[in-house]
Amino acid sequence: MTEKSVIVIGAGPAGLTAAWELVKRGHRPIVLERYHTVGGIARTEEYKGYRFDIGGHRFFTKVHEVNDLWHTWMGPEFLRRPRLSRIFYDGKFFHYPLRAFNALANMGIVRSFAIVLSYIQFQIFPYPTEENFEQWVTNRFGRQLYEIFFKTYTEKVWGIPCTEIRAEWAAQRIKGLSLPAAIKNALFKPRGEVIKTLIEEFEYPAHGPGMMWEYATRAVEGKGGEVRLGCDVVRVVRDGWRVTAVAVSNAGEEKTIPGDYVISSMPLAELICKLDPPAPPGVIDAARRLSYRDFLTVVLIVNRPHLFEDNWIYIHSPEVKVGRVQNFKNWSPHMVPDPNTSSLGLEYFCTEGDALWRMPDADLIDLGKREAEQIGLARAADAIDGVVVRQQKAYPVYDSEYAGHLETIRTFLAGFENLQTVGRNGLHKYNNQDHSMLTAILAVRNLDGEAHDLWQVNTERSYHEEVRIPRRKVEEKPVDILEA
Repeated sequence: MTEKSVIVIGAGPAGLTAAWELVKRGHRPIVLERYHTVGGIARTEEYKGYRFDIGGHRFFTKVHEVNDLWHTWMGPEFLRRPRLSRIFYDGKFFHYPLRAFNALANMGIVRSFAIVLSYIQFQIFPYPTEENFEQWVTNRFGRQLYEIFFKTYTEKVWGIPCTEIRAEWAAQRIKGLSLPAAIKNALFKPRGEVIKTLIEEFEYPAHGPGMMWEYATRAVEGKGGEVRLGCDVVRVVRDGWRVTAVAVSNAGEEKTIPGDYVISSMPLAELICKLDPPAPPGVIDAARRLSYRDFLTVVLIVNRPHLFEDNWIYIHSPEVKVGRVQNFKNWSPHMVPDPNTSSLGLEYFCTEGDALWRMPDADLIDLGKREAEQIGLARAADAIDGVVVRQQKAYPVYDSEYAGHLETIRTFLAGFENLQTVGRNGLHKYNNQDHSMLTAILAVRNLDGEAHDLWQVNTERSYHEEVRIPRRKVEEKPVDILEA
């Protein structure tokens, strides 16, 4: 590709990776980000010197090109961190990955026996079809374990019954993990390969994942690219099947930026509704029917040097609203300015505009204090300060209707000559940041004449729990791994 002007919408992992790949090839992209900082959902926020993630981001991948890029950017600032996470359910903490004696002690012999019998029952008489999350998980774990460890947490996260969540979401996120695999891992130390979700350590930037994206921004700008913050895309101007410009609003002023190519990581629903001239009515209707799940984080500054060893804890108990708790000091000691204190991130899954989303910050902080004490993680009286951060469109929802709407949009977008969508929200796919980055790398290669189907990344070789990680380096290239 000869030098062209490329507009990149969004400065998250996908957008900044695309910009980096472009400047390496001698192009000068313009990255448009409506927020005040870079990183998207993988950004790191700061409050009075305390750093915290929007969710937790482990750095562990089989995509060698992404792994190399992480280490090129981070170098010695990449820390090797032990992984410890637990599940809180029925007033007890379960180690995850499972530990045999801990699980047996918490469940008791009778319940443990019932779990095994339930598993055997569904191995003999499984659901004949797997259309929803409940059917998919029950066929692999049995009814008993599904109701204990999957149903309550999943419905807390998504806000809809498990029967309304499509089976393909389960296949993407937890495929490869089963009751026998969990029991085997609990009894014997893994050899050779390990399921990704069962890893015992991971890498992490010293000052949080946002540190990486701040570095990436400087690297892009150092090679002539631009990253413009506070630029909200209001229109994507097109001439037939070709995008000609992007209009943005910044500080109340609208400006139109022409471009030869556009790579977008903004939510599909927003992209379709901002096309000018508008997309056909059926496509707009499909976009408006795509659903998202939002969440907010209540960060508590706790006047205690040590609270618990976990990086994060999943809260399955329905008695509290919180869904997950991050202990940022255990991700990296550099996340906390005062070693005599700790910071917790209590994550509440909600939908923009609902009662939890609209709750005043002071009330949310009080709620976080009460629930942290109720679970037994920290005394409310020890929480000396707090802050709330809300995150829109954190998770694309795989509801019963999404596949048809997504196919309508995908078919429409395929007609464009110079527009590609990348990343989690750009593809409405629950990708993690490494595969979001890979979609961006392949999108830039498409501009050079290659033909990669970005929608197939994280589908043909499902990434999250399914991919088994060789303990020794293998000589596979990411394109070979993911190409259908």
